[in-house]
Amino acid sequence: MSGPGSARLFVAVDPPVAVREQLAGWARAALGVSGPRLIGVDGLHLTLCFLGHRPVAEIDAVAKLALGCAMPVPELELGAPVWLPRRRPRVLAVEVRDPSGGLQELHSAVGEALASGAGYEPERRRFRPHVTVARMRAGSTAPRELDATPGLAFDAEALTLYRSRLARAGASYEPLARVALS
Repeated sequence: MSGPGSARLFVAVDPPVAVREQLAGWARAALGVSGPRLIGVDGLHLTLCFLGHRPVAEIDAVAKLALGCAMPVPELELGAPVWLPRRRPRVLAVEVRDPSGGLQELHSAVGEALASGAGYEPERRRFRPHVTVARMRAGSTAPRELDATPGLAFDAEALTLYRSRLARAGASYEPLARVALS
C-alpha cells in the first residue's frame, strides 16, 4: 500500500555523528566517487525494523511503540566491510559487533512491541547488524579488496523512527521521532 496517505517507515539506531563522519570518510577513500553511490553522513544508520508502507495516521502510534523500548546500547564496534547480498552485491555495509548483547535486546524489544501493537511482521532471517555505506549503481561492479574499516567502538546515540523517500538519486531519510539512548 503506497500512495499519498502512506509513509515508508523504519526504526533505526543512530551512531554518534563522529562515527558516521569517519565511516563516510572511509567509504569515500575505499570506493572513490565514480563507483557505488555513497551514502551521506546523515543517511548512515543501523536499521532494526523495516515496516514498509504504513498509513500516515499510524505514525504517532508506531513511534510511541518503538521509542517506548529505548534502552542504552553500549559497546558497539565497527567490524569488517561486507557486500550484501554476497552473490550479486547491491550494497556495501560495515558490520556492527554487539559484545554486550544490548543491540540484540533492543532489536527484539522493538520488534515484539511493533508486532503486538502495530501488526509488524518481523523478518525471518536472523538480525545482522550493519550500517550501509554505499549502494551499487546500475552496471557497476563491486571491488573485492577493501581497506579495513576504522575500528571504532561507540555507544548508540539515538533510536529513531524514519520515513524513507525513494528517488532516482537515492533514498532520503526523514527523522519523524527520536529518543536518546544515553
